[in-house]
Amino acid sequence: MTAAERVAVEAGFEQSCVPEVGRLLGVAAAAKPHGVIAESGTGSGVGTAWLHSGLGAGARLITVERDEELARRAAGVFADDDRVNVLTGDWRLLEQHAPFDVFFCDGGGKRDDPEGVVELLAPGGLLILDDFTPSPRWPPRFGGEVDELRLFYLTHPALNATEVLTTPLGSTVVAARRH
Repeated sequence: MTAAERVAVEAGFEQSCVPEVGRLLGVAAAAKPHGVIAESGTGSGVGTAWLHSGLGAGARLITVERDEELARRAAGVFADDDRVNVLTGDWRLLEQHAPFDVFFCDGGGKRDDPEGVVELLAPGGLLILDDFTPSPRWPPRFGGEVDELRLFYLTHPALNATEVLTTPLGSTVVAARRH
């Protein structure tokens, strides 16, 4: 992680994956040792590094970042590993590499096309979505209103999903695509 964390500091990027979510990403990648792993929202590559930490010898990792400079810097971190491909552009570039066995949707797609995100998962594929605020109520709420986005993923008929408290102020939706 240190190379990607260094890139984040150098680039002034302050939205990197937190270690609590990162460890979850490493476990998810390790669970699919021959899988196709994807990430939308590479940023400086910290989440990518966590996915990479669990990447099996037969797996591939494709990540996409719309900010050209961040994508270039993140690509440099993984330049020595041909299992990792850092794309520059819109999250929809991932479509040509789908279906995914693990998809960490941290950027595009999560909010603007949630159905499209689900469609990119292989049967049994894992979807990880972080940056939610924990809600003790059902249906989950954010800002006093029903959190329709979180509810979409938690109740989607093609997913088995749960919400995991990752920090006292953050939660992550983890889902598996039904066969």
